[in-house]
Amino acid sequence: MAEFVDGNSITLLSNGVEYFPALEAEFDAARHEIFLETYLFEDDVSGRTIAAALARAARRGVATHLMVDGFGGKTMSPELIAELKATGVRYLAYRPDISPWSFRRARLRRLHRKVAVIDARVAFVGGINVIDDMDTPGHTPPRIDYAMRIEGPLVAHIDPVVKRLWSLVAATQLQADWSSPHESTPRIEPSGAQRAAFLIRDNLAHRRDIEDAYLAAIANARSEILVANAYFLPGLSFRRALVEAAARGVRVMLLLQGRVEYVLMHYASRALYGAFLDSGIEIHEYHKSFLHAKVAVIDRQWATVGSSNIDPFSLLLAREANVVVEDGAFAEALRRSLFDTMEKGAVQLRPEGWKEQPLARRTLTWMSYGLARLLTGVFAYGRDEEAE
Repeated sequence: MAEFVDGNSITLLSNGVEYFPALEAEFDAARHEIFLETYLFEDDVSGRTIAAALARAARRGVATHLMVDGFGGKTMSPELIAELKATGVRYLAYRPDISPWSFRRARLRRLHRKVAVIDARVAFVGGINVIDDMDTPGHTPPRIDYAMRIEGPLVAHIDPVVKRLWSLVAATQLQADWSSPHESTPRIEPSGAQRAAFLIRDNLAHRRDIEDAYLAAIANARSEILVANAYFLPGLSFRRALVEAAARGVRVMLLLQGRVEYVLMHYASRALYGAFLDSGIEIHEYHKSFLHAKVAVIDRQWATVGSSNIDPFSLLLAREANVVVEDGAFAEALRRSLFDTMEKGAVQLRPEGWKEQPLARRTLTWMSYGLARLLTGVFAYGRDEEAE
């Protein structure tokens, strides 16, 4: 359930060109502790920049914590990890050493959220991995993504969630002595006038919080819904909510990934396009570069930015984190950015053109959709093997 708090100052950050300098500046200003969670951490220009900031903080005595997903971060350079540890950075891998040939559901229960908290004073939440989004071979950079910088009472909701996961993973990996030596008190006094809620998805008490927030906002929409998502394969409830919104006269726009990144997800998601188009829902495919955004704006007042895709793996398996903001100025800034992205690099699909696809492509689409549904049934449902 979304718990909204007032009095926040929240800044939208578009792509790494805005996100990484803001993150680096806060790391350099840290006095007591840093917690950073990310799915990917690449040894590239952006990765080295953030690693250097973490190392500088650790050297001056800041308790610096870095948690990277054990699967997504498997390409992180061992040399970079060793360098960070040598400076005093505390490093943990979330669910490491999962065999790629394993069919256990736990293999897909990943740390997909991208969250940073500094001195329990400022937080960052979004969808941007630590990776150079200007390095997009064969495409026109940057990779499209968003994050937000947060000050105010909402940080008090984010800080304990991050620390709780660190303590849990450290304990399960026999690193109990790696708890933070500093206990910063989250700042609770107002820093602005924005109303927001911090939402997570996990396998215990917060299985559907992010999806339920989307569904409630869509159900209440009166004029416009704009969803931008990298991997879009919603379940029946989500699909119905969008179709019903379009039926009552709401303009529904989907900005989706046009380039093939993961073949199965690309074609499986396109199996739903025909029904959406027939319902009057607009589909805009982004082709200029990779679309990695996981955001939405509804009625120019409600907005969300975070790590959760609208697909079974995000909504049923992974640890995710989103922030919902109820603020017209923030929503309008995100909306303008998305419309600019559509105008510069997206193609709107037309119902008549979609129905004229070659038989081979339609067959591949529906085969991919069937396989994706099968994998969802195998991996996403049933008894939880672990609480972590």
